Amino acid sequence: MTTDSPRSSRLLLLLFATTIFTSAFLLFQVQPLISKFILPWFGGSPAVWSTCMLFFQVVLFAGYVYAHLTTQHLSPRWQAGLHIVLLLVAALLLPITPDDTWKPDGASDPGLRIVMLLTMCVGLPYFILSSTGPLLQRWFSLQAPGVSPYRLYALSNVGSLLALISFPFVFEPVLASPTQASIWSWGFRAFAVFCATCACRMFRMKNLNSPTEDVSALDHSPAPTWADRATWFGLAMVASVMLLATTNQVCLDIATVPFLWILPLTLYLMSFILCFDADRWYSRNWYVALLVLSLLAVVKTLLTGSTVSIVLQVSIYLSAMFFCCMVCHGELSRQKPGSRHLTQFFLLMSAGGAGGGLFVGLLAPNMFPAYWELHIGIVACLLVTLLVLFR
Repeated sequence: MTTDSPRSSRLLLLLFATTIFTSAFLLFQVQPLISKFILPWFGGSPAVWSTCMLFFQVVLFAGYVYAHLTTQHLSPRWQAGLHIVLLLVAALLLPITPDDTWKPDGASDPGLRIVMLLTMCVGLPYFILSSTGPLLQRWFSLQAPGVSPYRLYALSNVGSLLALISFPFVFEPVLASPTQASIWSWGFRAFAVFCATCACRMFRMKNLNSPTEDVSALDHSPAPTWADRATWFGLAMVASVMLLATTNQVCLDIATVPFLWILPLTLYLMSFILCFDADRWYSRNWYVALLVLSLLAVVKTLLTGSTVSIVLQVSIYLSAMFFCCMVCHGELSRQKPGSRHLTQFFLLMSAGGAGGGLFVGLLAPNMFPAYWELHIGIVACLLVTLLVLFR
């Protein structure tokens, strides 16, 4: 389906951009919001934050799986109908305020209890929000052939970044947690209306009774090879490992406070925004050189950390993480496929992010006698650098 006029094209873009931006804003507002509820219950250790991050990454991956499978195997009518039903059910489960009955009793496994709490309180709404980016970008590419949907991904990261920045400086100082949860729930209801409107447009697609075909005659991009898929997964995983390992390292060296969790994630999102907004923001040679220099500084800091000021340590760790994310996400942006393979691309990126979370949050603490996650992340960054230079 193509739009009928420049005005209708602008309205279509505005509708999808508003929906994707709102979903991303809500997606990243709910993470610190729900963490603020449960951190006093389970203690403020980095392990609690890592468990929350792992949950959100896994559900994000599940949302991407849903977007990929539905767009590949369902007709536009079934995609729209199924998504509207899920939106309605998620809206009925609101608000997201956790009940006091979820407080730990001392005998239960805190990690399992955190996962169960998050699943019951925010699981389905977060799942719906997670699927919005790739799903609506795919729907947009079907309704606006020839227009790249990837800048909508950059816009979604802008929404995520604004959510992270506004929470500690705008919402948290002014509003109590129950009030924030209520406002978030009403925001989700507004998002559901926007998203349902996008879904209803899919009922106007010409091919309503068979799996979606790419109606864009301009997209003749080849199918990704297994090497492409492995590269997408690996680049996303390395960036995720560096994000979580750096966050944990900073919290161990200084203190476990929400600001020190939000700052690395802010830089992580900034790298997505820059790399997927336009090619001019990423220069391979410059960022590879900056990454190597910053990794050398990290190694020196790890060896002589006691003689380096706290501010300088944090600056070095975060700089290395940011340059690593710029290289990983910049190379991902350079390799992004045509719209026919968009959902597969984001699915593998999400899988890589979840894989990094699983490694840092679950595997590494049980595999190594000490905190080696950052050391392993440094080695992975160097391997990525070699891959970028020689591929």
